[in-house]
Amino acid sequence: MEQVKARRVRDQDRMDRGLVTNPKDLERMQQELVSLSRRIAELEDTELEVMERLETAQTDQAALQQRLSAIDERVGELTAARGAKAKELEEQAATATEERARAVQGLPADLLALYEKLRAQKGGVGAAALVRRRCTGCSLELTAADLDAISRSSYDEVLRCEECNRILVRTAESGV
Repeated sequence: MEQVKARRVRDQDRMDRGLVTNPKDLERMQQELVSLSRRIAELEDTELEVMERLETAQTDQAALQQRLSAIDERVGELTAARGAKAKELEEQAATATEERARAVQGLPADLLALYEKLRAQKGGVGAAALVRRRCTGCSLELTAADLDAISRSSYDEVLRCEECNRILVRTAESGV
């Protein structure tokens, strides 16, 4: 746009100083000045539109930057909360491991080995409570014959569910 303005000033100056004496050249130069003025107006309009779009884009960028900052802050909070929860879970796991170690003390080695084997096979659950004639490992109700055999067995005998093969733990709610 500066080049167009400079050309218009140069042509106007030539006309004002009387350097163009030929009437046809003078008429062409006047038409060119009109054309240059029109071109300058178009360029100025385009420049205004571009400036408006730039301002809108800068406003949008500022809003997005603010949103990004809020998201970054939230990510930081959630990361800290996750770390705290992970630490808490690690502590709970350590406590459970200690409690388990105390609970298995004094158990026969063969029973503990059977439990560990079943636990590995059955997704972490090697024993299940017998509640209301139902194995809580597989949720199936035991047959009358199975319940009769359980009721006749000694208290320290290791019993297993016929369906899921887990060790059955008799409770007051077993129903036998």
